[in-house]
Amino acid sequence: MFKNLLLAGLGGGIGSMLRYGCNLLIPAKYFPWPTFMVNVTGSFVIGIVFALSIKEPGLSNDWKLFLTVGVCGGFTTFSAFSLENMGLLQNGKYGLAVTYITLSIMLSIVATFLGYQLIIKN
Repeated sequence: MFKNLLLAGLGGGIGSMLRYGCNLLIPAKYFPWPTFMVNVTGSFVIGIVFALSIKEPGLSNDWKLFLTVGVCGGFTTFSAFSLENMGLLQNGKYGLAVTYITLSIMLSIVATFLGYQLIIKN
């Protein structure tokens, strides 16, 4: 159990650092692009890892835990997404909030599917 906590924690630390790096590199002046990009990219990567875990039986549970719960869990930011939408709503930017919510959810699901298909089909 301690090993699993360590794997999830180390992966989460890496994912969090990557997410923070995206916040530094991607401007978010008019739209919360860093969080949006992180959520879509993280969904794509988790689709790949999920497909690899099915297609490649040699992928250990340790790696799956490290990559999905750890790295992807630390990287994706739906808690920040929720807070940003609350801010948009509080500022009366209802259309932008609905656009952000809709695009984030729809494209994240599509990205997960595409990541999965990329690996399963090859």
